[in-house]
Order: sequence, then structure tokens, then C-alpha cells
Amino acid sequence: MVKNKTKQIVNRTPTKIKAPQSKKIKIRVIGLGGGGSSIVSELTSRIKKISFVVANTDSRALRIASRKTIHFQFGTELTKGLGTGMNPDMGREAAIADKEKIKKLLEGYDFCIIVASLGGGTGSGAAPIFSKISKELGNVTYGIFTLPFKFEGEKKMEIARQALSKLKSKLDIFSVIPNERIFQIIDKKTPLKSALSIINNSLAEGLEGLIDMIYAPGLINIDFADFKTILSDPIIGQKKTSGKLAYLNTVAISHKKDTKDLIEGVLYNPLYPYTINGADGVLLNIGGEKNLTLDEVNRVLRTISGLSDKDAKIIFGVAQGKKYSGVIKTTLMAVGCKNKMFPSVKKPLVKEKKAKKPVKKKRVAKAKAKGNANAKKKKVVGKAKKTKVPDKKKEALIQKSNVKISVVVKEADDIKVRKNALQIRKEMEEEEKEILEREKLWETPAFLRRK
Repeated sequence: MVKNKTKQIVNRTPTKIKAPQSKKIKIRVIGLGGGGSSIVSELTSRIKKISFVVANTDSRALRIASRKTIHFQFGTELTKGLGTGMNPDMGREAAIADKEKIKKLLEGYDFCIIVASLGGGTGSGAAPIFSKISKELGNVTYGIFTLPFKFEGEKKMEIARQALSKLKSKLDIFSVIPNERIFQIIDKKTPLKSALSIINNSLAEGLEGLIDMIYAPGLINIDFADFKTILSDPIIGQKKTSGKLAYLNTVAISHKKDTKDLIEGVLYNPLYPYTINGADGVLLNIGGEKNLTLDEVNRVLRTISGLSDKDAKIIFGVAQGKKYSGVIKTTLMAVGCKNKMFPSVKKPLVKEKKAKKPVKKKRVAKAKAKGNANAKKKKVVGKAKKTKVPDKKKEALIQKSNVKISVVVKEADDIKVRKNALQIRKEMEEEEKEILEREKLWETPAFLRRK
């Protein structure tokens, strides 16, 4: 008896293996205070794929912020929903009071960008707290700060300086744009709103280029790992504890123009008070059409390499696509720039101190000399007066000695004219001694006196 064998049909079609998906980098931009919120509100219409937050103590300022942003009010119990009145200590305390809420706002993100206009109370006081919390959560933290106009006063500028000094150690990288630099590219009669909008647009272009660099794949790709690489020490690869000064700029020119224009445009942004000189980490992404040549890429890279530190890490990418039709677009991020901040503020203060010291010494020396001269005069005059007025005992002795007063007075007058006070006193003492000797002689009985 033959048993029927049941045939099992096995599907031998190869199964598709899904390629491992790369982690989607989560980016959040926080605008702090009135100035920071205003900048971030303008960025929302330009940049996609990321989350925007406007954070303030002032409830009225939050109402006029863009609806495309998350509104976050903090420090309500302290400020009662009002601003901080240019008091950075109050801004700091307001942020500390809602520390746990801020922590939840920044949790789960890989890259946090904190934008603030320094010089006010909320931005200057709260930015160090937000930055510290973000860094403690392990987020790469980038600060973008604007500085006050000169016409806003030295007090505001001093608040900005102090805030920036506190922020450096709490950030991975930071960029600084003084509002005053806007006068290098616009006319002074330009309305204030239009001038600030130009600054905001420049920031938006730079951030848009950076985010495209991180997110968009390219012919030679740059990703978030490359971005983190340039933040580390160029030699030993360790992350620095203090924030690095960063330069971020994006420029697009017509493909027909010379590459020289592209290099100049991306390297020298008039809004920055510093350049990429001495940078120890560089990210460069060049986007263009399919006919982008190797020579064009080479010229840009050679120039940037020459300006950077000799041990700098330079990572470049090349992107191609229809969105670059007719243009070459370049985004440059350089970190570890060596330029000093606030050079124009420190120098005059040093000069003034040096100029004052010799003047002060001369005045003191003159005053002392004058005082000593007056003291000597008083001393001499005082002593001379004492010699003029003989006391009663001396007058009695003169009378006893049968010396005519007129002769003594005449001699004193002559001395006053020709001799100083010490000489007069010495002679008077000698006369007094002589008179006393005579007095002893008179007091001795006549029969005992030596003949």
C-alpha cells in the first residue's frame, strides 16, 4: 500500500529586507524674550521640518508672535505676566522658577538653537538657564545672539556683554551679530523694521542652509554626525567644555557669475564682526546643477582651507538637483573662530586710564609741594613773631641789668632785617644767659664779692 505524500508548496520568492532607517534628527528653535521671539516668528515662513518655540515672561508680547510657533510663558508668579524691565536677574529667576517646564520643552531633541537679543532682561537673564538645561539633556546647543544698537545706550550693551560671558560655557557653539553692523549694508534713513528684517532674513538663510545640509542627501553627503565632528577638538577628538565662536552664512549666485563672487560672498558677511580666520572645524556644502565642475568646488575649498587653522577638520558636501537651477548655493559653517569680541570697547578704556595716571601724579606732587611751602612759611612766620614779643620775665631782667630797652629794641630790629629766626633765638638765649649771670652777681652781699 502506497501512502500518498502531501506536497508542501514553499514560497521561494526572496523576501525584501528593509534597509535600516537612519534616526530622524529632531531640531527645535527657541526664541527668547521680545527680540528673540520676533526673529523666530520671521523664520517660520522660511524654514520647514523643524519645531519653533517663542518663550517670554510677557503675555502681551506672546499674543503678537507667529501662530506657527509654540507659545511658552514662564515666570508668571514672579513677573505677574509682565516683562522683566531690562532686569536680567529677574529674567534669570523667572527661568529658574519654571526649570522643570523648560526641561520638558527641550527633552527628546538632538539639536536646540536658542535665539535671543541680548541687552534686555528676559533674553539676557533666561538664555543661560535655557542653554544649561539643553546641554545637560545632551542636546547639541547652538546660540544665536544679536547685540544692541549704540543708540540704545551703554547700559544695555554692558548687560549684553555680561550675558554673553555667562553663555559661552553653557553652549557648544554661538554666533554673534551686532545690530550696528546693519549700517554697513543699508542707508541710515531705512526704517527700523526694515533694517531688523534684513538681519532676520540673513539669519534665516543661514539656518535654512544648515538644516538642508543636515537633512537633505547629496552627491557627497553631510549629516548630523559630521556636524558633531567639527564641534570636537581638532586633534584629540574630545568635546570642548566651552562654546566655540561660530560663523554661519549662506550665499546663492547665478551660475553664470565667476566663482570668485561666490567665495567673497560666503566668506565675508558684513553683519558679522569676525571671519572664519583660525577656525578649527568647517562644514561646507555646495549645491548646484549637474554641470557643477570640479574646478569650481576646488577653488572654494582651497580658499577656505587657507583661512582655517592648519589642524582644522574640513568636511564638505556636494548637492545637486532641480532646486539649484541656474544657481550655485553655498552654505558655510565654521567653528572655533579666533577673533576677539568687543575690541572697540576695551581699547579706549585702557588709554583713558593710562592718560589719567601721570596727570594725577603731577597734581598730587604740585599740591604736596605747595602744601610744604605754605607749611614752611607758616613755621618761619610763627617763629619770627615769637622773637618779636618778649615775655614779662625777660623785660624784668633787662630792667634789672640797667640795659636800655631802646638799645635792645634797636638790635632786635636790626636782626629782624638781616638775620633769620633761628639766629635771633640763639642770640636772645645768649643774652638771657648773660643777664642771669649778672643777676647772681647782684644777689651776692657786697662784702663777699670778689674784687
